[in-house]
Amino acid sequence: MKLAVITGASRGIGKAVARRLDADGWQTALIYKKEGEAAQSLAAELKNDSRCYCCDVSDPEAVNLTTKKIKEDFGRIDLLVCNAGIAQQKLFTDITDSDWNHMLGTNLTGVFNMCRAVIPEMVRKKEGKIINVSSMWGQTGASCEVHYSAAKAGVIGLTKALAKELAPSGITVNAVAPGVISTDMLSGFSQAELEQLRQEIPLGRLGTPQDVADAVAFLSSEGASYITGQVLAVNGGIVI
Repeated sequence: MKLAVITGASRGIGKAVARRLDADGWQTALIYKKEGEAAQSLAAELKNDSRCYCCDVSDPEAVNLTTKKIKEDFGRIDLLVCNAGIAQQKLFTDITDSDWNHMLGTNLTGVFNMCRAVIPEMVRKKEGKIINVSSMWGQTGASCEVHYSAAKAGVIGLTKALAKELAPSGITVNAVAPGVISTDMLSGFSQAELEQLRQEIPLGRLGTPQDVADAVAFLSSEGASYITGQVLAVNGGIVI
């Protein structure tokens, strides 16, 4: 049985990805930063072997120790889903050094740290899959989310460059770019704002974590074995 490592797995998109991959027969290593109880509850719910690991993905030492422990527990890492992320809405002139560093540390450096930790084993085996979660704002940019947009655009650039580098080793690297998805990241929006967003989406509804999880499941399947360096938009048509 193959193992999927999922960051930000305790809630939202990460939780949906864990459930979908479990249904597809994957073992799962669930990485969380704060919500240990939620992660443990999810692991207990899943059918296949699933274990939880507390790790701040922006900390390279913590990432190295965590991935080492995962390899000891499961003996392998076949799929990495880099989903851990944070969001913040601020005017550009109000973004502090701390805001900037925290955003890029989690949303971009975290992806770099995780990829760097798992790739050597994948290269040795000449197989593996990496799926990074970006955003439609990484594709187009968002007003009052400059640091978020920059980090998510960086994820896309990292994905495309790494795909080229790792293709000769049989490793695929792709990204998903969610649009407006009903998760905790929308908690700061009013109902009127959410309705306005819904009206802007051609398919007429907000996305769900399951929509993104289904895209991740496809990219992790054998049916996507000839796909690499791509960004799969899961946005209901709001960005085309």
